[in-house]
Amino acid sequence: MTDRLFSDRRDAGRVLAGLLNHYRGLPDVVVLGLPRGGVPVAYEVATGLGHPLDVLLVRKLGTPGREELAMGAIAGGGVIVLDEDVVRGLGLQSDTIRQVAEREARELARRERSYRGDTPATDLRGKIVIMVDDGLATGASMRAAVRAVRQRKPARIVVAVPAAPESTCQELSSLVDEAVCATTPTPFFSVGESYWNFTQTADEEVRRLLRAAASARAGAPPARTDLAILRSEVVPAQDGVPSDEVLFGIVGDARFVLIGEASHGTHEFYAARARMTRRLIEEKGFVAVAVEADWPDAYRVNRYVRGRGGDATAEEALGGFQRFPAWMWRNADVLEFAGWLREHNDRLDERARAGFYGLDLYSLHRSADEVVAYLEKVDPGAAERARDRYSCFDHSDGDDGQAYGFAAAFGAGESCERRVIDQLVDLQRNALRYQRAQGLLGEDEFFHAERNAAVVAAAERYYRTMFGGRVSSWNLRDRHMADTLFALAEHLGWQRGEPARIVVWAHNSHLGDARATEMGARGELNLGRLVREHNPEDCRLIGFTTYTGTVTAADDWGRPAERKNVRPALPDSVEELFHEVGHKEFLVDFTHSAGAADLLRRALLERAIGVVYRPGTERQSHYFHTRLPDQFDAVIHIDETGALEPLERTARWERGEVPETYPMAV
Repeated sequence: MTDRLFSDRRDAGRVLAGLLNHYRGLPDVVVLGLPRGGVPVAYEVATGLGHPLDVLLVRKLGTPGREELAMGAIAGGGVIVLDEDVVRGLGLQSDTIRQVAEREARELARRERSYRGDTPATDLRGKIVIMVDDGLATGASMRAAVRAVRQRKPARIVVAVPAAPESTCQELSSLVDEAVCATTPTPFFSVGESYWNFTQTADEEVRRLLRAAASARAGAPPARTDLAILRSEVVPAQDGVPSDEVLFGIVGDARFVLIGEASHGTHEFYAARARMTRRLIEEKGFVAVAVEADWPDAYRVNRYVRGRGGDATAEEALGGFQRFPAWMWRNADVLEFAGWLREHNDRLDERARAGFYGLDLYSLHRSADEVVAYLEKVDPGAAERARDRYSCFDHSDGDDGQAYGFAAAFGAGESCERRVIDQLVDLQRNALRYQRAQGLLGEDEFFHAERNAAVVAAAERYYRTMFGGRVSSWNLRDRHMADTLFALAEHLGWQRGEPARIVVWAHNSHLGDARATEMGARGELNLGRLVREHNPEDCRLIGFTTYTGTVTAADDWGRPAERKNVRPALPDSVEELFHEVGHKEFLVDFTHSAGAADLLRRALLERAIGVVYRPGTERQSHYFHTRLPDQFDAVIHIDETGALEPLERTARWERGEVPETYPMAV
């Protein structure tokens, strides 16, 4: 597994064509490929949009004696762009530069004849010119190409590349009318790092693609062999749930089964995930469900489903989920699952009961309170020390920690970093003494307290980095979730005397391997990647997708839940392709379906709706590129889905448009 997003240049070109779709059907558009590597990319753009393809030659001006170091670039028409920093830094003389430029100009002319023959260059006057390369590093060659094109008086210049540093893309944006960079990898090492296959493009390949583009019928529909392949390999999934034979075949002996969701507010995702989890608990010995929720809130549910605590009903046990977005866990589907898990556990002895745990880190203040409350019972003196250590948070209002993080990051308040680490170490140092008095219950309650102390330490750092910018807060959060999952597996395995098998519930963006998506190109990791790296043969990642329907989501963070219409998926997306298969619901098992895996390994868009849904900016807000078979082991598609039902149904939610297929309330 690598972080490379594109299979090859043709795959990258199809992605760019999707991003440039607003030029489809417009008159007087010309696509120019920068030979040689840019031509296969440009061919897909030109044929995908239905516009003519031509080439614009550019050559790097290599520094004498250090040819790999570019001192500039030269384009047709004698246009030269120099890197003044390199020229001044190496003290290059004008005669030296002229000799290199003359040599490269002769090579430009030779290649021009080789590629185009006697065919004249396309007239660009008054045209929209889309300039395409396979990627940019410094952008010197593209800047030279832009200057050469501008001399030919086009109406508009667009630069489009699959990969470039963010700084280069921004610089080009100031030079042309539009710059489209499909990905901006961070850190950026080279163009080739974005491709699986980055072999050199031969001159004959350039000539062949130019001939093919000239003879292609604009707008001719491609043969849909992809649909035939998918239709032959998809597996039925009634209400999003495959048969036991299929499910157990995918899971095998894996200890970690991560089941995602394409939104935080879709009934079918929650219901199908719960039904699959029930089968894994009943038939395959899974002993825990770990969810994308705060540890103390989920642990209250854990106490209830294991016959502990003071809550009399499942709904009471879900009462800890008060922080936005409460509907993620206070909903009809989780309520039903918690009730079932309690009934299931009541038939088992204490050690065999399955638990319910949270992996997230937002509960800074509540977790601190839980640590103090635990120590009050076992060591009042230690409780007083913990209270003093955590008092450094007292100056910040609210429960989410953002006020503390803002103040600490910008020096306006005290940093609690050392204090919360000292508290965690202190608790761990006294582990045996605290656990001895209470047996199995004592082991669990100490583990609960220790995890809360770890949450406080992680949350303190998370909220500081949210504003301080020292590390990615996303990476810190997902590392914490992975650490919590592995600690939970160790704790439950030690109690049971055998490896613990755990189901994880979280969003696709956390559970699909980030290395197969744009996230990986940006330097972001996630829980799915970390679990795969930690247990490469001992985990399974299962995702969900949908084409349209309704969803429970908010307009913005902290706003009330609404029942929103989900727009039909965008062209060139996984969801649109699955919709065209023509089945209401199905599963694709990439480990056993080689044809589907090969087909979907090209970069496609994938939709991700979180707790906020913004249909007006859907492409920018909710889509990213992915190689689906590398992101997941299997994917379940439900073509039309309905909104998750919150336990507190607000007037805003009630007013939402309800399709006829929306399920009856549980």
